[in-house]
Amino acid sequence: MYARRRRGYFLLMGGCIFLFVSAWAVVRLWSMPVAIGMCVVAMVIPPIAAMVANRRGPEDRWWDDPSGDPKSDEWWDELDGKKRR
Repeated sequence: MYARRRRGYFLLMGGCIFLFVSAWAVVRLWSMPVAIGMCVVAMVIPPIAAMVANRRGPEDRWWDDPSGDPKSDEWWDELDGKKRR
């Protein structure tokens, strides 16, 4: 699961760098508006990459971990409809 998220993050950030560098190294020679448009698209990619990298999957059960406080864990289990073993 972590490898999939890490791969997605690096693909998105690699695409971002590619867009930015190619916009100002090559594309601006033919069309300045297209180069600016490519930079705007590249500007939007990093927040999306961060969301992809930090997304929790269904196999990530971090919210089920006990907190260490038996009273609190019992209360949360009651709210979730679970039986304590």
